[in-house]
Amino acid sequence: MSAITTHILDTTLGKPAEAVSVVLYQQQKEWLELARGFTDSDGRIGDLLPKAIVLPTGIYKLRFETGAYFEQLGVATFYPFVDITFAVTTGEHYHVPLLLNPFGYSTYRGS
Repeated sequence: MSAITTHILDTTLGKPAEAVSVVLYQQQKEWLELARGFTDSDGRIGDLLPKAIVLPTGIYKLRFETGAYFEQLGVATFYPFVDITFAVTTGEHYHVPLLLNPFGYSTYRGS
């Protein structure tokens, strides 16, 4: 399993959000792109990074391209993208879920 995983639930539809582009960045002087992928039919990305990668302590962010997702559904949205910034402090697994609807979102540290 990747050191960072995610999943998206479209709370309006009550279903996983499929085919959402997600980009992982690491904060350095500028944001450095580390990986990108698309959510699967279950709204998940479990292989964003190779299994052997251990992320160093630092600040990271996941950018979810939510505007394109809602556009494909024919739904207007207030958020063209959602950035979730978080701190990695240990070499353990980090799961970062996104609960999403066209006019709001929430997140938490998952397991």
